[in-house]
Amino acid sequence: MLPRDLKSESFATYPPEARAIVVQHLEALRRLPLAFVPSLLREAIDYDYRFPIERKVLEKELSTLSSLTETQVHEWFGSFASISLSAGLEGFDWVNLPAQFVEQEAAYLWSTHQLDSFRKAATEYGNRLEQANKAEPLPMQRLGIAVVGRGVTTHSGILFRNLRKHGTYFTNVGPQNGLETLLAAVGERAKTYPSPYAHWYVDGGTPVAHGAGITSVSYDALGSLRGSLLKRMRAEIDRPGMGPEELRTVLARLTPTDLGVEFNADPVLSRFELKLFTEGSGTQIYSTTFAQWTAREVLRRAQAATLLVRYAPRQRQRPMNELLAGGHGEAEVDAPGSLVDAEMGAYYHWIDQQRLPDSERSGFIAWFEGHGEAVAIGPSLSRRTESNSAIDLGKILALASA
Repeated sequence: MLPRDLKSESFATYPPEARAIVVQHLEALRRLPLAFVPSLLREAIDYDYRFPIERKVLEKELSTLSSLTETQVHEWFGSFASISLSAGLEGFDWVNLPAQFVEQEAAYLWSTHQLDSFRKAATEYGNRLEQANKAEPLPMQRLGIAVVGRGVTTHSGILFRNLRKHGTYFTNVGPQNGLETLLAAVGERAKTYPSPYAHWYVDGGTPVAHGAGITSVSYDALGSLRGSLLKRMRAEIDRPGMGPEELRTVLARLTPTDLGVEFNADPVLSRFELKLFTEGSGTQIYSTTFAQWTAREVLRRAQAATLLVRYAPRQRQRPMNELLAGGHGEAEVDAPGSLVDAEMGAYYHWIDQQRLPDSERSGFIAWFEGHGEAVAIGPSLSRRTESNSAIDLGKILALASA
């Protein structure tokens, strides 16, 4: 089937809100080439479980596509239309399995030396769409906070090496009630700008108490989900002919009900938590990887106005088969190694935050938990600067937010 053959009933298996918005823009979809449409449907099919900002972005994109004239459709999608696809891809159930189609399409484009052409067409489309739909500025400055080094007593290496280049490094920070101070600041921001999924607290271990209006995700709280998923993964790996690509496809199709665990009352958050483990690599096993990947996804998908990520010690590395098998008693943790992971995770956190709108006025803080080292980045803070003066985290927050 080709896009021109789409009908309302083609989307009968879609969740209700996804079906409604796709059918509303059905005429626009019919005018687009097959090389492009499944990528759009991959986002639309999960509309019911998307964050508010994701819904808004998709709605704007579909409205823009519906407003294009025939001449504009040719200008925007001529490069996509010139891409040749196989009969197998044309016959694939790309309406109901758009993500799987996109994976197979990528492999086919690579094998037929068309991947560069597709990438060029996608870049041009993204630029046009960005010009047509300017991002709305946040009503408050975006703020990222990374808390690293939990459980580490001493550290002799150079901390925050990459982040220091972009802000001020503090060597005499008062650590008393540091985490409480940072969480209180997140809570105050949630009161000032009360919006769903705008303010997040991610913990690589067990979360501490926090205020209302904050969306919280933690590694320990999702233990039953991780256990069920690892059990499912082990069963799939033991099947004959199961390889990495096949396993990835199986995981991508999983829904919360497939794992037989009880999820929270928020279907959007529940689906997000599942995808952290089915789409992330190592998130099921290492708490530091979980925290880093969750930060990435919270910024990429929810475009959080506030994100505090607290890293916790991960288990010591062992052979992957042993880790997947489980059942080896209490895992030995590696606090020093976890600090190395967390420091790099903090740097990626800042990079991902810089990819969002209004990045030039955003603030960022990374703190060595329980110790006197921190780095802060913000419009009013000097770059490549070191301060040895006594200061507390409250004042650092004020500087990063100025």
